[in-house]
Amino acid sequence: MALLRLGYGLRTLPTISSELKCLKVQQSRVGRRLLLGIGTPFLGNQFLKMAGNSSSTGGGGKYFLASAKQPSAPPIEEILKNVDWPADFPYTAEDFQRFDESSDLAFYESPRFVTHIDDPAIAALTKYYSKVFPPSNTPGISLLDLCSSWVSHFPAGYKQDKVVGMGMNEEELKRNPVLTEYIVQDLNVDPKLPFEDNSFDVITNVVSVDYLTKPIDVFKEMCRVLKPGGLAIMSFSNRCFFTKAISIWTSTGDPHHVLIVGSYFHYAGGFEPPQALDISPNPGRSDPMYIVYSRKAFALNI
Repeated sequence: MALLRLGYGLRTLPTISSELKCLKVQQSRVGRRLLLGIGTPFLGNQFLKMAGNSSSTGGGGKYFLASAKQPSAPPIEEILKNVDWPADFPYTAEDFQRFDESSDLAFYESPRFVTHIDDPAIAALTKYYSKVFPPSNTPGISLLDLCSSWVSHFPAGYKQDKVVGMGMNEEELKRNPVLTEYIVQDLNVDPKLPFEDNSFDVITNVVSVDYLTKPIDVFKEMCRVLKPGGLAIMSFSNRCFFTKAISIWTSTGDPHHVLIVGSYFHYAGGFEPPQALDISPNPGRSDPMYIVYSRKAFALNI
């Protein structure tokens, strides 16, 4: 399999030493996850250090934090520069397997009125949105919040005539004050977005890109429904529900996550080259926060 190479003279991504803290994960399941995560040699060898702990998730389910110690890795902002992408999508079906392959609708049936990143990370994301979103109450502007819930972390008082939320729990979506409408849909079952072409100016996804089992299909749909020049923003930290996150995510660290999300934009087609940002507010003292974003190309070469 071709190696996926990064900037700094198109070097290969360095081997990562990752420290993964698992909350409420049984040791037998860890063994299976390790087996599921070995199908991606181009990402480099992974060293997983698992440590058990217990904590409330505020709504049930297994919760997981992955933090990476990788002093030799390039800065987050450099990872997607000058990438020598393989000709074909380099991931396998195995990379998108999960511990829990039961119905996602059942998993998310009970609402979780909690936030999945801490307050400083939320503030950093909201500040970023305030810089890149179209001004509030701009005529003709439409936003789509994918994998939405009861809060979207938009700037306080932000409004547009059309802000659509797509998520898995109706009670959470009803509670979201920025949404003008919502749709309950499992993108892992049906990645087709029920919107016309060129409908949205901005698409957001907060700490949920790691749950997509058909990411290329979803990103192709994102490109279709974005207006030319429209902005897609994928944000993520080092937290997830371990049993529902894809194998390639739980077996790698933050720099690899940037590369993975960047690959979705690249192989979906129709997007400008993706870019990455590290907006972590207090490195080492609060949750990290990363952005991978791209715009729909005006002239599509697909």
